[in-house]
Amino acid sequence: MKNVYERARNIRVAAFDVDGVLTDGALYYAGSGEELKAFDVRDGHGLKMLKDSGVAIAIITSRSSRCVEERARNLGVELLFQGVADKLAAFQELLGRCGVAAAACAFVGDDAVDLPVLKRCGLAVTVADAPAPIRREAHYVTRARGGRGAAREVCELILYARGSAAARLAENAAK
Repeated sequence: MKNVYERARNIRVAAFDVDGVLTDGALYYAGSGEELKAFDVRDGHGLKMLKDSGVAIAIITSRSSRCVEERARNLGVELLFQGVADKLAAFQELLGRCGVAAAACAFVGDDAVDLPVLKRCGLAVTVADAPAPIRREAHYVTRARGGRGAAREVCELILYARGSAAARLAENAAK
């Protein structure tokens, strides 16, 4: 675990997949054909706390969805990469836009399409319900499942490693 905290301490950008990470991976379709997703409010609050601490937040997802665009806007996430066929190329673009090395970036993914980024980033994280081959490649596997607190867990891990979690949590508890 010490190695994980050392990696997390240096994180300046945290990128998240959507389906299976920020959601439980289920896809819902309304009668009109509109795609619906359920996002955990605590995960969103974790992303906001991490962003407020100075860590840039990004979303990199293979699918395109209006509800993901709306969720990103609601959370103040400006680094949104949707409909990405090559997540590693999107990750490289993210690094360039943020002016950071791969070692300063965390990525949270849950499936085979995420492996190239997980193998390249400084802190590779996956969720508890990810397939075994993905879990084996991660530096850290969350206790929580995707869409059920995993993103919040990652945010708090980075905050604690950076020494800012206690202040953030106390600040928010006082509100």
